[in-house]
Amino acid sequence: MPQMKNRSLVSINDFSKEEILHILDLAEEFEANPNQKLLEGKVVGSLFFEPSTRTRLSFETAINRLGGRVVGFSDSASSSATKGESLKDTIQMVSRYADLIVMRHPLEGSARYASEQSLVPVINAGDGANQHPTQTMLDLYSIRKTQGKLDDLNIFLVGDLKYGRTVHSLLMALSDFNPTFHFVSPEELRMPREYKLFLEEHGIPYYEHGELSEIIDEADIIYMTRVQKERFSDPMEYERVKNAYVLKRNMLKGTKDNMRVLHPLPRVNEIHTDVDASPKAYYFDQARNGVFARMALIAAVMGLK
Repeated sequence: MPQMKNRSLVSINDFSKEEILHILDLAEEFEANPNQKLLEGKVVGSLFFEPSTRTRLSFETAINRLGGRVVGFSDSASSSATKGESLKDTIQMVSRYADLIVMRHPLEGSARYASEQSLVPVINAGDGANQHPTQTMLDLYSIRKTQGKLDDLNIFLVGDLKYGRTVHSLLMALSDFNPTFHFVSPEELRMPREYKLFLEEHGIPYYEHGELSEIIDEADIIYMTRVQKERFSDPMEYERVKNAYVLKRNMLKGTKDNMRVLHPLPRVNEIHTDVDASPKAYYFDQARNGVFARMALIAAVMGLK
Protein backbone atom coordinates (compact mmCIF):
# COMPACT_ATOMS: atom_id res chain seq x y z
CA MET A 1 0.00 0.00 0.00
CA PRO A 2 1.39 3.47 -0.87
CA GLN A 3 2.68 5.52 2.06
CA MET A 4 1.00 8.93 1.98
CA LYS A 5 0.90 9.70 5.71
CA ASN A 6 1.74 13.30 6.63
CA ARG A 7 2.14 14.32 2.97
CA SER A 8 0.49 17.44 1.65
CA LEU A 9 -1.54 17.41 -1.58
CA VAL A 10 -0.76 20.63 -3.42
CA SER A 11 -0.67 19.45 -7.02
CA ILE A 12 -2.00 16.29 -8.61
CA ASN A 13 1.64 15.72 -9.62
CA ASP A 14 2.46 15.11 -5.95
CA PHE A 15 0.88 11.65 -6.26
CA SER A 16 2.03 8.79 -8.47
CA LYS A 17 -0.27 6.75 -10.69
CA GLU A 18 -0.20 3.98 -8.07
CA GLU A 19 -1.19 6.43 -5.34
CA ILE A 20 -4.01 7.92 -7.43
CA LEU A 21 -5.44 4.45 -8.06
CA HIS A 22 -5.17 3.64 -4.35
CA ILE A 23 -7.18 6.76 -3.48
CA LEU A 24 -9.83 5.87 -6.09
CA ASP A 25 -10.10 2.40 -4.55
CA LEU A 26 -10.51 4.00 -1.11
CA ALA A 27 -13.23 6.29 -2.49
CA GLU A 28 -15.10 3.23 -3.74
CA GLU A 29 -14.77 1.68 -0.29
CA PHE A 30 -16.11 4.85 1.39
CA GLU A 31 -19.03 5.05 -1.02
CA ALA A 32 -20.02 1.53 -0.01
CA ASN A 33 -19.58 2.34 3.71
CA PRO A 34 -19.59 6.13 4.20
CA ASN A 35 -19.80 6.38 8.00
CA GLN A 36 -16.47 5.42 9.52
CA LYS A 37 -15.19 7.16 12.66
CA LEU A 38 -11.55 7.20 11.58
CA LEU A 39 -11.10 10.89 12.47
CA GLU A 40 -12.55 10.67 15.96
CA GLY A 41 -10.62 13.05 18.23
CA LYS A 42 -9.06 14.87 15.23
CA VAL A 43 -9.55 18.50 14.18
CA VAL A 44 -9.37 19.78 10.59
CA GLY A 45 -8.70 23.45 9.84
CA SER A 46 -10.87 24.60 6.92
CA LEU A 47 -9.42 27.86 5.55
CA PHE A 48 -11.44 29.24 2.63
CA PHE A 49 -10.05 32.62 1.58
CA GLU A 50 -12.30 32.38 -1.51
CA PRO A 51 -16.04 31.61 -1.69
CA SER A 52 -16.96 27.97 -2.24
CA THR A 53 -20.07 25.83 -2.05
CA ARG A 54 -19.38 22.29 -3.29
CA THR A 55 -15.74 22.02 -2.29
CA ARG A 56 -16.19 23.40 1.23
CA LEU A 57 -19.43 21.55 1.97
CA SER A 58 -18.19 18.24 0.56
CA PHE A 59 -14.99 18.51 2.63
CA GLU A 60 -17.02 19.29 5.75
CA THR A 61 -19.37 16.39 4.97
CA ALA A 62 -16.37 14.10 4.48
CA ILE A 63 -14.84 15.18 7.80
CA ASN A 64 -18.14 14.71 9.62
CA ARG A 65 -18.70 11.27 8.10
CA LEU A 66 -15.21 10.34 9.28
CA GLY A 67 -16.04 11.49 12.81
CA GLY A 68 -13.77 14.56 12.88
CA ARG A 69 -14.39 18.18 13.81
CA VAL A 70 -14.00 21.27 11.63
CA VAL A 71 -12.68 24.69 12.63
CA GLY A 72 -11.99 27.61 10.31
CA PHE A 73 -13.72 30.16 8.11
CA SER A 74 -15.60 30.26 4.82
CA ASP A 75 -14.63 33.81 3.83
CA SER A 76 -11.40 35.74 4.35
CA ALA A 77 -13.52 38.67 5.58
CA SER A 78 -14.17 36.68 8.77
CA SER A 79 -10.45 36.00 9.34
CA SER A 80 -7.55 38.10 10.58
CA ALA A 81 -6.45 38.52 6.96
CA THR A 82 -8.65 41.65 7.05
CA LYS A 83 -6.33 43.00 9.77
CA GLY A 84 -3.29 42.41 7.59
CA GLU A 85 -2.22 39.03 8.98
CA SER A 86 0.08 37.25 6.54
CA LEU A 87 -0.67 33.82 5.11
CA LYS A 88 2.51 32.56 6.82
CA ASP A 89 1.28 33.63 10.24
CA THR A 90 -2.21 32.24 9.65
CA ILE A 91 -0.81 28.83 8.65
CA GLN A 92 1.73 28.79 11.50
CA MET A 93 -1.10 29.43 13.97
CA VAL A 94 -3.77 27.10 12.56
CA SER A 95 -1.29 24.23 12.14
CA ARG A 96 -0.82 24.39 15.92
CA TYR A 97 -4.57 23.96 16.42
CA ALA A 98 -5.43 21.35 13.79
CA ASP A 99 -4.27 17.91 12.64
CA LEU A 100 -4.84 18.76 8.96
CA ILE A 101 -5.46 21.95 6.95
CA VAL A 102 -7.74 22.24 3.92
CA MET A 103 -7.18 25.56 2.14
CA ARG A 104 -8.58 27.51 -0.81
CA HIS A 105 -6.83 30.74 -1.74
CA PRO A 106 -7.02 33.08 -4.77
CA LEU A 107 -3.25 33.31 -5.32
CA GLU A 108 -1.43 30.77 -7.49
CA GLY A 109 1.29 29.05 -5.49
CA SER A 110 -0.34 29.82 -2.14
CA ALA A 111 -1.00 26.15 -1.36
CA ARG A 112 2.63 25.18 -1.94
CA TYR A 113 3.75 28.05 0.28
CA ALA A 114 1.27 27.03 2.98
CA SER A 115 2.51 23.43 2.90
CA GLU A 116 6.06 24.69 3.49
CA GLN A 117 4.94 26.75 6.51
CA SER A 118 2.59 24.22 8.09
CA LEU A 119 3.36 21.75 10.86
CA VAL A 120 0.61 19.43 9.56
CA PRO A 121 -0.39 18.24 6.05
CA VAL A 122 -2.13 20.75 3.76
CA ILE A 123 -4.71 19.78 1.14
CA ASN A 124 -5.08 22.29 -1.68
CA ALA A 125 -8.77 23.04 -2.27
CA GLY A 126 -7.88 25.37 -5.17
CA ASP A 127 -5.20 28.04 -5.60
CA GLY A 128 -6.27 30.70 -8.08
CA ALA A 129 -6.20 29.56 -11.69
CA ASN A 130 -3.43 27.05 -10.91
CA GLN A 131 -4.66 23.65 -9.67
CA HIS A 132 -7.57 21.97 -7.92
CA PRO A 133 -6.29 18.45 -7.19
CA THR A 134 -9.17 17.24 -5.02
CA GLN A 135 -11.61 18.12 -7.81
CA THR A 136 -9.37 16.07 -10.08
CA MET A 137 -9.66 13.06 -7.78
CA LEU A 138 -13.45 13.18 -7.82
CA ASP A 139 -13.34 13.70 -11.61
CA LEU A 140 -11.15 10.62 -12.03
CA TYR A 141 -13.45 8.67 -9.73
CA SER A 142 -16.47 9.79 -11.77
CA ILE A 143 -14.80 8.88 -15.06
CA ARG A 144 -13.81 5.44 -13.79
CA LYS A 145 -17.31 4.81 -12.40
CA THR A 146 -19.05 5.75 -15.65
CA GLN A 147 -16.58 4.23 -18.11
CA GLY A 148 -15.37 1.25 -16.10
CA LYS A 149 -11.78 2.32 -16.78
CA LEU A 150 -9.47 5.32 -17.07
CA ASP A 151 -7.37 4.11 -19.99
CA ASP A 152 -7.73 4.91 -23.72
CA LEU A 153 -10.56 7.45 -23.49
CA ASN A 154 -11.52 10.40 -25.71
CA ILE A 155 -11.74 13.35 -23.35
CA PHE A 156 -13.34 16.60 -24.54
CA LEU A 157 -12.49 19.67 -22.44
CA VAL A 158 -14.83 22.54 -23.29
CA GLY A 159 -14.97 26.24 -22.45
CA ASP A 160 -12.48 28.10 -20.28
CA LEU A 161 -9.27 26.18 -20.82
CA LYS A 162 -7.03 29.16 -20.05
CA TYR A 163 -8.11 29.95 -16.49
CA GLY A 164 -9.82 26.66 -15.64
CA ARG A 165 -7.73 25.05 -12.90
CA THR A 166 -9.93 21.93 -12.98
CA VAL A 167 -9.02 21.13 -16.60
CA HIS A 168 -5.32 21.78 -15.96
CA SER A 169 -5.24 19.29 -13.10
CA LEU A 170 -7.36 16.73 -14.95
CA LEU A 171 -5.09 16.88 -18.00
CA MET A 172 -2.03 16.15 -15.85
CA ALA A 173 -3.71 13.30 -13.98
CA LEU A 174 -5.03 11.55 -17.10
CA SER A 175 -1.65 11.72 -18.84
CA ASP A 176 -0.73 8.35 -17.26
CA PHE A 177 -3.74 6.64 -18.87
CA ASN A 178 -3.20 7.01 -22.63
CA PRO A 179 -5.94 9.58 -23.33
CA THR A 180 -6.78 11.49 -26.49
CA PHE A 181 -7.71 15.10 -25.70
CA HIS A 182 -9.96 17.44 -27.64
CA PHE A 183 -9.77 21.08 -26.56
CA VAL A 184 -12.84 23.12 -27.48
CA SER A 185 -12.57 26.83 -26.67
CA PRO A 186 -12.64 30.35 -28.05
CA GLU A 187 -9.29 31.70 -29.23
CA GLU A 188 -9.00 33.86 -26.08
CA LEU A 189 -9.44 30.88 -23.74
CA ARG A 190 -7.25 28.21 -25.33
CA MET A 191 -5.30 25.70 -23.30
CA PRO A 192 -2.05 27.38 -22.15
CA ARG A 193 1.04 26.50 -24.15
CA GLU A 194 2.79 24.91 -21.16
CA TYR A 195 0.17 22.14 -20.98
CA LYS A 196 0.29 21.47 -24.72
CA LEU A 197 4.08 21.23 -24.52
CA PHE A 198 3.68 18.71 -21.70
CA LEU A 199 1.40 16.56 -23.87
CA GLU A 200 3.76 16.80 -26.85
CA GLU A 201 6.74 15.77 -24.72
CA HIS A 202 4.80 12.72 -23.49
CA GLY A 203 3.45 11.73 -26.91
CA ILE A 204 -0.19 12.33 -25.92
CA PRO A 205 -2.41 13.35 -28.86
CA TYR A 206 -4.54 16.46 -28.63
CA TYR A 207 -6.70 18.41 -31.07
CA GLU A 208 -7.96 21.98 -30.83
CA HIS A 209 -11.42 22.98 -32.04
CA GLY A 210 -13.46 26.15 -32.22
CA GLU A 211 -16.84 24.37 -32.47
CA LEU A 212 -18.35 21.60 -30.36
CA SER A 213 -21.44 20.29 -32.12
CA GLU A 214 -19.81 18.63 -35.16
CA ILE A 215 -17.37 16.38 -33.28
CA ILE A 216 -18.90 15.26 -30.00
CA ASP A 217 -20.01 11.88 -31.37
CA GLU A 218 -16.41 10.73 -30.73
CA ALA A 219 -16.46 11.67 -27.03
CA ASP A 220 -16.38 9.33 -24.04
CA ILE A 221 -16.38 12.27 -21.62
CA ILE A 222 -17.50 15.84 -22.31
CA TYR A 223 -16.12 18.02 -19.53
CA MET A 224 -17.88 21.38 -19.65
CA THR A 225 -16.56 24.42 -17.78
CA ARG A 226 -18.01 27.84 -17.09
CA VAL A 227 -16.27 30.97 -18.27
CA GLN A 228 -15.07 32.38 -14.96
CA LYS A 229 -15.99 36.04 -14.72
CA GLU A 230 -13.80 36.48 -11.64
CA ARG A 231 -10.62 35.61 -13.59
CA PHE A 232 -11.06 38.41 -16.15
CA SER A 233 -9.50 41.83 -15.69
CA ASP A 234 -11.23 43.10 -18.85
CA PRO A 235 -15.09 43.00 -18.57
CA MET A 236 -15.44 43.35 -22.34
CA GLU A 237 -13.36 40.24 -22.93
CA TYR A 238 -15.67 38.30 -20.58
CA GLU A 239 -18.77 39.56 -22.38
CA ARG A 240 -17.35 38.37 -25.73
CA VAL A 241 -16.79 34.78 -24.61
CA LYS A 242 -19.23 34.11 -21.75
CA ASN A 243 -21.75 32.20 -23.91
CA ALA A 244 -19.30 30.68 -26.38
CA TYR A 245 -20.67 27.15 -25.86
CA VAL A 246 -24.08 26.03 -24.63
CA LEU A 247 -24.65 22.27 -24.53
CA LYS A 248 -28.27 21.35 -25.28
CA ARG A 249 -29.98 17.99 -25.12
CA ASN A 250 -30.57 17.75 -28.88
CA MET A 251 -26.77 17.94 -29.35
CA LEU A 252 -26.41 14.62 -27.53
CA LYS A 253 -28.17 12.67 -30.31
CA GLY A 254 -25.71 10.34 -31.97
CA THR A 255 -23.22 10.42 -29.09
CA LYS A 256 -21.87 7.16 -27.67
CA ASP A 257 -24.06 5.23 -25.21
CA ASN A 258 -21.29 5.37 -22.62
CA MET A 259 -20.70 9.13 -23.04
CA ARG A 260 -21.21 11.23 -19.91
CA VAL A 261 -21.32 14.98 -19.41
CA LEU A 262 -19.25 16.26 -16.49
CA HIS A 263 -18.96 19.76 -15.05
CA PRO A 264 -17.11 20.94 -11.91
CA LEU A 265 -20.03 23.32 -11.17
CA PRO A 266 -21.39 25.90 -10.65
CA ARG A 267 -22.82 26.19 -14.13
CA VAL A 268 -24.11 29.43 -15.57
CA ASN A 269 -25.37 29.02 -19.16
CA GLU A 270 -23.00 26.44 -20.60
CA ILE A 271 -25.27 23.42 -19.97
CA HIS A 272 -28.94 23.98 -20.74
CA THR A 273 -31.30 22.66 -18.06
CA ASP A 274 -32.90 20.35 -20.65
CA VAL A 275 -29.73 18.22 -20.41
CA ASP A 276 -30.39 17.50 -16.72
CA ALA A 277 -32.95 14.78 -17.44
CA SER A 278 -30.67 12.98 -19.89
CA PRO A 279 -29.09 9.71 -18.68
CA LYS A 280 -25.84 11.14 -20.06
CA ALA A 281 -25.86 14.03 -17.56
CA TYR A 282 -23.58 13.11 -14.68
CA TYR A 283 -22.54 16.42 -13.07
CA PHE A 284 -24.75 16.21 -9.95
CA ASP A 285 -23.61 12.63 -9.26
CA GLN A 286 -20.08 13.87 -9.94
CA ALA A 287 -20.53 16.45 -7.15
CA ARG A 288 -21.76 13.71 -4.80
CA ASN A 289 -18.63 11.69 -5.59
CA GLY A 290 -16.63 14.58 -4.12
CA VAL A 291 -17.51 13.45 -0.61
CA PHE A 292 -16.08 9.96 -1.14
CA ALA A 293 -12.98 11.16 -2.98
CA ARG A 294 -12.24 13.69 -0.22
CA MET A 295 -12.84 11.11 2.49
CA ALA A 296 -10.27 8.95 0.73
CA LEU A 297 -7.74 11.78 0.46
CA ILE A 298 -8.10 12.76 4.10
CA ALA A 299 -7.75 9.15 5.25
CA ALA A 300 -4.66 8.68 3.07
CA VAL A 301 -2.74 11.80 4.14
CA MET A 302 -3.65 11.20 7.79
CA GLY A 303 -2.31 7.63 7.49
CA LEU A 304 -5.68 6.15 8.47
CA LYS A 305 -6.04 3.89 5.41
